[in-house]
Amino acid sequence: MPDQFTVPQFIDVEAKIIGPITARQFAILLSILLVEFILYRLVLNVWVLLLIGLPVLGTGIVFAFVRVNGQPFHYMMLNVVQTFRKPRLRVWDKTMTLEDIKARQVSEIVIPPPELPKKKTLERSRLAELSLIANTGGVYTPEE
Repeated sequence: MPDQFTVPQFIDVEAKIIGPITARQFAILLSILLVEFILYRLVLNVWVLLLIGLPVLGTGIVFAFVRVNGQPFHYMMLNVVQTFRKPRLRVWDKTMTLEDIKARQVSEIVIPPPELPKKKTLERSRLAELSLIANTGGVYTPEE
């Protein structure tokens, strides 16, 4: 019986590093807090800071914690961007005539590969003859 192997379970679960927060969530929150700190140092007006900082903080929290259909939110955003970049409507070009189609078809002449030289077939196996030569020490000479 073959050896049994353990199959890993829960391979889609991210490892938690700080309490219930994964490494990805921690990195997102750390980068958002860095952006917030830079905004705090650049903008001296509290109302402008709140006006710009709260949406940035909210967006960071959404990207860190929200899951859509069991996948992180940034995967969904990548799918949305890819969807908008692709054409939505595919139209069949019916203006081509039969002559146009035939002109586009390139009929290539198939060149057959060159014939390889064939070896002549042996009528009987030379194994017995070679063993006789080896056994007699070269005294026996085959008929050719």
